[in-house]
Amino acid sequence: MSQLLHTMVRVGNLDRSIEFYTKVLGMKLLRKSENQEYRYTLAFVGYADESTGQAVVELTHNWDTESYDLGNGYGHLAIGFTDIYHQCKIIEAAGGKITRQPGPVLGGNTEIAFVEDPDGYKIELIQMKSATEGLG
Repeated sequence: MSQLLHTMVRVGNLDRSIEFYTKVLGMKLLRKSENQEYRYTLAFVGYADESTGQAVVELTHNWDTESYDLGNGYGHLAIGFTDIYHQCKIIEAAGGKITRQPGPVLGGNTEIAFVEDPDGYKIELIQMKSATEGLG
């Protein structure tokens, strides 16, 4: 048996990132650990622990690095919601940055929106009724 466990992103300010993922996106801080010798902290956030079959996000903070060049290889994380229109209102009210308002994809029926976390990582919100159908 195999299971996707997590996706890791490097963050410049761990507290700010934890606040965004928990308060703005509604995830839970599942666990956090520090490595004093190598000067980094890992925080795992998600809607449920990996033991439930759900993948989580690993936020990695290297203590001596305040920001990263995102490059052009990273795409986005995707999260399914029952109502992305309502979720975008919640995100905006919590101070989150909506970079693409909710609506259908160009040339398709899947409804999506995009938000950006404090480090500039893109997060796609997908209407759950079509989350497993691709973007057609």
